[in-house]
Amino acid sequence: MQSEPNRKWKTRMEVLVVSTKLGLTSFGGPIAHLGYFHNEYIRKRKWLDERSYAELVALCQFLPGPASSQVGIGIGVIRAGILGGFLAWIGFTLPSVIALVLFALLLKGYDISHAGWIHGLKIVAVAIVAQAIVGMGQKLTPDKNRVTMAIIAAAVSLLWQSAFTQVLLIAAAGAFGLGMYRKTTTVMDAPNLPIQVSRAFAFFCLMLYFGLLIALPLLGQVTGSEWVSFIDRFYRPGSLVFGGGHVVLPLLERELVTAGWVSKEDFLAGYGAAQAVPGPLFTFASYLGAMAKGASGAIVATIAIFLPAFLLVIGALPFWNSLRASSYIQGALIGINAAVVGILLAALYNPLWTTAIIRPEDFALASILFTMLVYWKVQPWAVVISGAAGGILLSMI
Repeated sequence: MQSEPNRKWKTRMEVLVVSTKLGLTSFGGPIAHLGYFHNEYIRKRKWLDERSYAELVALCQFLPGPASSQVGIGIGVIRAGILGGFLAWIGFTLPSVIALVLFALLLKGYDISHAGWIHGLKIVAVAIVAQAIVGMGQKLTPDKNRVTMAIIAAAVSLLWQSAFTQVLLIAAAGAFGLGMYRKTTTVMDAPNLPIQVSRAFAFFCLMLYFGLLIALPLLGQVTGSEWVSFIDRFYRPGSLVFGGGHVVLPLLERELVTAGWVSKEDFLAGYGAAQAVPGPLFTFASYLGAMAKGASGAIVATIAIFLPAFLLVIGALPFWNSLRASSYIQGALIGINAAVVGILLAALYNPLWTTAIIRPEDFALASILFTMLVYWKVQPWAVVISGAAGGILLSMI
């Protein structure tokens, strides 16, 4: 029988290995990442049940920062404590950090945005998200009221595209669910999440989040330190952005290009490279840090832009179990879960479908990849390779 320390380290190493596999294969942006996470963590390994996963997604949608990275950190914390959350982040993030720093050193100014294999990876993302919607929709929208809520959420997401739309939709769906389902939740109890973080430490993390947000710009002005200013230019966008990686781009451009840290040409080249690598788009900061200050700049920029995500997730999770145990909160979560399905459905159309499915050949490839995932049960990494190869073939037609 394994000792408790050995069991804990085995669990942590499992988190690192699985998250690294996801970091090497999760193409397509934050919404696609949630599909990859769902397939690996929920469908295959059953680390969380469907409802708990959807609620974790909803919680991270409420928080500013990179939502998919926060979901991964949250799963790591639930599985193996704070160190598990750190290892989940390392595994998911490091591959794209390395790739983008290499782009900064070796592929400066090289335009790969129209390469056939990149287009194939966009089509892979369509198949991945479609699979997630089918799986989550069957469990989280089983009646006409919740299906209707999901469709309304999808329609509003598409017609009113704002950084705060998702937050408002989740809040409205929660209020609707509170009114309709709070009296029917006694037979729908979700398993208690094993959060291995004390409330005192969680409160400290929340205070540190706000403290750094206020102190860094003031400290930069008082000390005149170039490095403090550099950290602040990445910490603030990571702290204040709702909606994921693409939304942070204009803020980073303002902080770095306008200030003269990175040229506009290098910024755009790095953005093209960021579309070609797996993992979170926030690792674009690694590229920008490398361009501005070399390897040390890449490390500092990466830590600075992701630190708010850590502080917020660790600060929120310990309070989540007690909140979700309330019949009122559970009623709200039923509505929120339906809205999450709708938000995913909207993202399947825009930006994924509109940028990937341009002609009939693209739809044919997406259908094949979807069939491979859902019916043939092909491993996601093999589907990624097949999609990239298919994209190359399509570019020759």
